[in-house]
Amino acid sequence: MPEAQPKKERNFIEQIVQGDLESDKWAGRVVTRFPPEPNGYLHVGHAKSICLNFGLAAEHPGGRCNLRFDDTNPVKEEDEYVRSIIDDIRWLGFRWPGASETDPATGVLFASDYFLQMYEWAVELIKKGKAYVCDLTPEQTREGRGTLTSPGIDSPYRGRTIDENLELFERMRKGEFPDGSKTLRAKIDMAHANLNMRDPVMVRILHAPHHRTADTWCIYPMYDWAHGIEDSIEGVTHSICTLEFENHRPLYDWFIDAVNEGRTPDGAGPWGETIVHSQQIEFARLELTYTVMSKRKLLTLVEDGHVTGWNDPRLPTLGGLRRRGYTPESIRAFCRDIGVAKFRSTIDVVRLENAVREDLNKKAPRVMAVLRPLKLVIDNYREDKREQLDAVNNPEDPAAGKRKVPFSRVLYIERDDFHEDPPKKYFRLAPGREVRLRYAYFVTCTGCVKDDKTGEVTEVHCTYDPATRGGDSPDGRKVKGTIHWVSADDAISAEVRLYDRLFTDEDPDNPKHDKDFKEFLNPDSLEVLTGCKLEPGLAAARPADRVQFERLGYFCADPDSTAAKPVFNRTVPLRDSWARRAKKK
Repeated sequence: MPEAQPKKERNFIEQIVQGDLESDKWAGRVVTRFPPEPNGYLHVGHAKSICLNFGLAAEHPGGRCNLRFDDTNPVKEEDEYVRSIIDDIRWLGFRWPGASETDPATGVLFASDYFLQMYEWAVELIKKGKAYVCDLTPEQTREGRGTLTSPGIDSPYRGRTIDENLELFERMRKGEFPDGSKTLRAKIDMAHANLNMRDPVMVRILHAPHHRTADTWCIYPMYDWAHGIEDSIEGVTHSICTLEFENHRPLYDWFIDAVNEGRTPDGAGPWGETIVHSQQIEFARLELTYTVMSKRKLLTLVEDGHVTGWNDPRLPTLGGLRRRGYTPESIRAFCRDIGVAKFRSTIDVVRLENAVREDLNKKAPRVMAVLRPLKLVIDNYREDKREQLDAVNNPEDPAAGKRKVPFSRVLYIERDDFHEDPPKKYFRLAPGREVRLRYAYFVTCTGCVKDDKTGEVTEVHCTYDPATRGGDSPDGRKVKGTIHWVSADDAISAEVRLYDRLFTDEDPDNPKHDKDFKEFLNPDSLEVLTGCKLEPGLAAARPADRVQFERLGYFCADPDSTAAKPVFNRTVPLRDSWARRAKKK
């Protein structure tokens, strides 16, 4: 599990948990859970919930947080999603009870493990007169539900006898009826002010193979019925949910109270021992600027080819952030920084970007890379001369030491580090101007070579001062500009993918826009550069290795990267370039 962090003031959920411990409400127990549906990939919004639930459990001795998949819809669920979610949570640094380092799925729980118990308790509610089998179609059920200002209409099947309901429910289980022909509904109140309480569907018929139970079941619990039951079976004390479930809480309470009717703590009641009634607490989900978090909209972006897949580095999925170069530590730090609140708000994505900058600043090795190379020839440096210069690996970490970088007569520098006619406040290389080559020498530009047809500068010439080896002048003269470089004979060629924000509007999903959210897609969200020149040591970089390209930003070796063809993804620039653009505007 992640190391404990310095605590801020307790958020409102932590205060509730602490109050429950002080009152001994749960006999000193803290049991939470993270309950994803295995029908998609996790994103940074899920990370907030993961950090909250696992973090609450970790704060208290004996606390535990279950990883439980709410796999109640066989049509949309796949093992691929299960494996991905498990991998993402482990990558974030969290473990659940019984987790194994050799078998990632060990200790993982599934709602499908409880199908039989849910069925038996549904039968119990029928026997108590609290549930009935209904033959209305889904459309008829919706029509009869009523509105916020008008009551619903009782189903014509609401008055079936207990025996008739028991028989029909058993036949539903045996597969005697087609999909959608019958449902089991709770018998509550069709005039209730909360529409969720108007005889909601508990169980539906669905003849579809399940990713774990295969064809064992052809009836499946609805989420509202399963939600509280799963928590109860696992002994969850604090059921942490996002705000959209707040209006469902009375229904979850009703289901547990209905099962507990006739039960007693000692099990002496006619229905046995009381089951656990978990405490549900809602918090505001994470919303970020310049992206969308809706699973449906993310799926649209993937299926329509706007991104390359669920792990496209422009997406807010954990797989995408991971591929882009985000660290688990940075995501956990971001979740701590934004805190937990009861009211909806949108977080500036800059806070996420700053979290990874701060983390990588401390740990990422510094290297030199030239993304848009321009040849620099040092005319007074011998052609046969070679040097190995000392370069600092990380000024934030003295223990990281130094490395040797090759230096020669012909180098590559960034194309925008030379300007033939420099504007005001341009301090880099220009005719007659002296600059520092990082870790190397002072050089003075003597001229340039241009393409005869295009007029483009193809080569810059300069002279160097041998006395300034290491980047300092013995006579004390100063230079205003320092530029990075790589040795032309030693550099490796690489592909570099410059990722940027996926949308140009900070709130692309705002319903006030009279446009589809896809119309705000950023056409410059990805620029692929080939022929980039990197320090030779980067040939050994493995996928997920993170570095700082000096003066450019933080980068990560992509899974596509090989020794023959290195590929690096930009995680973030060194500074927020969007803030500078906004300031110019």
